[in-house]
Amino acid sequence: MPLHLPEGKTLAVSIGADFDAHSVWMGTFNLSSPSYLSRGEFCAEVGVPRLISLFERYGVRATWCTPGHSMVTFPERFREIVDAGHEIAAHGCYHEGVPSLDLDTERRLMAAQLAQHEKLVGVRPRGYRSPAWDFTDGTMRILEENGFEWDSSLMGRDFEPYHPRPVTVGWEEGSSFGPPSPLLEFPVSWFLDDFPVAEYIPGVNQGLGSSEVMFQRWKDHFDYAYQHVPSGVLALTVHPQTIARAHNLIGFEKLIDYMRGHEGTWFAGLSEIYDTWTED
Repeated sequence: MPLHLPEGKTLAVSIGADFDAHSVWMGTFNLSSPSYLSRGEFCAEVGVPRLISLFERYGVRATWCTPGHSMVTFPERFREIVDAGHEIAAHGCYHEGVPSLDLDTERRLMAAQLAQHEKLVGVRPRGYRSPAWDFTDGTMRILEENGFEWDSSLMGRDFEPYHPRPVTVGWEEGSSFGPPSPLLEFPVSWFLDDFPVAEYIPGVNQGLGSSEVMFQRWKDHFDYAYQHVPSGVLALTVHPQTIARAHNLIGFEKLIDYMRGHEGTWFAGLSEIYDTWTED
């Protein structure tokens, strides 16, 4: 395996905390009523402190995928994340709907979010997670142009990082692949995301699903990877406004405790995991 984890570690676990706050409602769902914005406020004012405290108790270093909009709207909460030593990854300017962007707009918004990172974090992000995990045909090229090392938005594997390839869609003749990107992809999955299960959006997402079923699914993924994918990586995606609700947080803490109880589990940020990658 190209991942060479630290000595004694057999499975990397990445917790990606998407600090979307207001932006997911405004950008992805085009909703900005006081009701929806209050859910984003819960994300920042309640969810972020709860997650920081949880991660501190278990010695977890997470990758916080943070839109620029959240950084400037809730600067005190964002600074708490940075001061706690967590990694900050790019996650859009305002959780924009990427597939709707033309190439010039996509480049402009990328430049804007990178400028926000340089100003508010002090460094450019090494990695990117697309808002709502979607790309245009030009997204990967824009990431390469801006020197990103990794992406975590695509679903071509489950527990193994890989180099994604551009696809030219063919119908009768079949699709064809271009050359692999130099970026390393840390694959994600809607099965490993709390938002679709738990967030109720009238007429859009039913949500309100069983947290016990969700955590059992996550446990099953962990068990399979731990047993069958040596030196693999399990990438979980959580949202402070979702996972930090009381019933979800109780289950999430039990899951972290369960995973930590398995010898060889390594909780790390995605850039830390990236640094163990070799091309041999």
